[in-house]
Amino acid sequence: MDRARSAVTNFIGRYPLSYTRFSLTQQNDGDASQVEIKLADDEECGDTTLGEPVVKQRPKNNCKRICMKILFGSFLILLGFLIGYLTHRGRNSSLQSKNSETVACSAVNDCNPIPPNNEDETNMEAEIPSVLHWSDLAPILKVKIENLLPENKIEKLSKMSREAGSSNEESVALMVHEEFGQMSLDKVWNDEHYVKLQEPGSLPNKVTIVSSTEETLQTSAYVAYSPAATVNGNLVYCHYGRKEDFKAITEKKIDLSENLVLVRSGFISFAEKVKNAELNGARGVLIYPEPSDFTFPLHQSGFIETPFGHAHYGTGDPYTPGFPSFNHTQFPPSKSSGLPSIPVQTVSSEDGKKLLEKLVGDNCPGTWQVACKLGPQMRDAQNIKLEVTNVPVEKKIYNIFGVIQGFEQPDHYVVVGAQRDSQGPGVSKAAVGTSLLLELARLFSDMVKSDGFRPRRSIVFASWGAGDFGSVGATEWLEGYLNNLHLKAFSYINLDSAVQGSGTFKVSASPLLNKVILQTLKEVADPVSTDFTLYTKLGSQALSKIIVPFSIEDSAYPFLTFSGIPSVSFSFQKENKPYAYLGTKMDTLENFKQLVDLNRMCQTAAHFAAQIIMRLTHEQKLPLDYSSYSDVLLKVSFDLQQQIRAIKDLNLTLTWVNSARGDFSRAAASLTKEFTHSDLENTLILRSLNDRIMKVEHGMLSPYVSPKDTPFRHIIYGTGNHTVAALMDHLRLLNTNKAAFDADLFKNQLAMLTWTLQGAANSLAGNIWDIDNSF
Repeated sequence: MDRARSAVTNFIGRYPLSYTRFSLTQQNDGDASQVEIKLADDEECGDTTLGEPVVKQRPKNNCKRICMKILFGSFLILLGFLIGYLTHRGRNSSLQSKNSETVACSAVNDCNPIPPNNEDETNMEAEIPSVLHWSDLAPILKVKIENLLPENKIEKLSKMSREAGSSNEESVALMVHEEFGQMSLDKVWNDEHYVKLQEPGSLPNKVTIVSSTEETLQTSAYVAYSPAATVNGNLVYCHYGRKEDFKAITEKKIDLSENLVLVRSGFISFAEKVKNAELNGARGVLIYPEPSDFTFPLHQSGFIETPFGHAHYGTGDPYTPGFPSFNHTQFPPSKSSGLPSIPVQTVSSEDGKKLLEKLVGDNCPGTWQVACKLGPQMRDAQNIKLEVTNVPVEKKIYNIFGVIQGFEQPDHYVVVGAQRDSQGPGVSKAAVGTSLLLELARLFSDMVKSDGFRPRRSIVFASWGAGDFGSVGATEWLEGYLNNLHLKAFSYINLDSAVQGSGTFKVSASPLLNKVILQTLKEVADPVSTDFTLYTKLGSQALSKIIVPFSIEDSAYPFLTFSGIPSVSFSFQKENKPYAYLGTKMDTLENFKQLVDLNRMCQTAAHFAAQIIMRLTHEQKLPLDYSSYSDVLLKVSFDLQQQIRAIKDLNLTLTWVNSARGDFSRAAASLTKEFTHSDLENTLILRSLNDRIMKVEHGMLSPYVSPKDTPFRHIIYGTGNHTVAALMDHLRLLNTNKAAFDADLFKNQLAMLTWTLQGAANSLAGNIWDIDNSF
């Protein structure tokens, strides 16, 4: 230190100077440490103490030594200023952190006021909670999940009538709004839409077996969006109503143009069955549940009542396709192309069996594994008469929202949703889903207030209206705020039908969420064998065992295919079969409790969803596996390569498709490298990299089709001529029905696919000057 004093003393020159040492001692008053230089003239002479002026005469020296000492002295002064600045900045940051917590507490109105602190800074900093890591958060979450008892909430909801758009359902919406408010979320709000639904007419729908004495089958439910009509005809059995089932009927040379068709429920939605029947010329559709396809509560018989459903091949209000049903918007009359033009009605399992037994004619194909006749001839009956009297009705529906705002990126959010309405008791779908939604909102609010959880990104909780009519509330919200949600909503988690049994677990998800799902499986206990996790029970290749395609009836489907938001929907089932009473009046709490241990299964479902929510909002790097689409696109290229000879015969090449796929893979690898070599503590850099991840799913939406005419624009999971599936089906016509192949259409399909992939690759690459475009 004496050498340093000498250097500073001699810094300016030969004349006497004074100094004090750099004071880095923290002051009790909270002021920053300072560097002070005092002149000897400013102090009276006296006993010299530590830090008082010390005077020394500069000895004579040569030029070189003077320069060296000047440089050394300058370095010491610069170092002192730097240390002082960093100390001052660090203390200010601590104070700002403390202040930000005070503001956050004020926002949720549930923190005690922070008293003024007169302690020294060491004590003040000790009071500031450290950032919790995953190893801290996971045990906290597990304990809170174990304390969830959602059965009481489910019971309350099951006793409330919740038909979409009714005054009773509005009361339930108000209840959800009030419960969100009591949780001290950062904000609670609602969103209302004016939509067109359907109700049964003044006369009941009828299915009549016409013979010498007419027999009318009882129908306790209806299929929404079926046109009101009366049709007669013989009956043809078409199994599940899939494309391959109708193809088998065509191969039997059975004409459907004068007949109705009878199909089982299951595998695909009601709307898809009706669409396939209409495309094959059927006059009407009857749908029944086959008991062997379902699982039942303990000690229940194999009878299933008439189920409710809808026949709109799409989502949202079919009379405002592609745009929102706000009251202040005035559009000319419009109608979705997904509405059927033939009537459809459901019947009970017993009535379905009765109709099937009346059929004679050819045997059913062996691949169906059903001992039955196809028809259209009927035993002891002339024909079937179907009368549908449904009427359209205008309804006001509500979506209810609550949000926990993120602490670093509040404008980026995961949406967690469940439908609220139901045409019957609706325990297994709407009541369980809504209960899980409320419990998760309460759980995370409590973790923020009491356990130090600081999500980087926001969590939006959404209660949807009119879900039974085709995700109407969710879709109208997406249509109304499409631009707002772009690059902001980065994931959707659907809670509908999360518990349909126990024993089998199924997930529908975007590939971007596969890694998060796999990590979650390793931490969530199996509800049946609690000593094992879900992953342990599944073993290797766990994802391939549980991943199933999205259904168009899933409210996560429009999030993924219309808005380009990575989505996940999951369900626990018994014996890998759906619940028999879903969508019927038998879906009561009493029956459902005989199917599952309600609290335990709901705890497991809540734990799975909560783990995903926490991972998506806690980690610095957005944990979406953008490289997963490289594998998906590689399979697309492989499938196209299998048809290379036919493609070359059209004077086309796969070079540009493969180039676009390669650009995407290289962009993904480049982004991974950038994450590895970047300072993720730098907010701007981190946000820029995460934004590129958020563009991936949206990049899979075709920009060449209209959201109004073709809402499900996703090239992999959507529907329409722009999709990979449509392109491959069209290409296969060269082998099966060459006359139906349209070369110009195929060229357009291939070009649109190529440029959609190239656009996705360019978005992932980042800045325009970083794009290496070989086109």
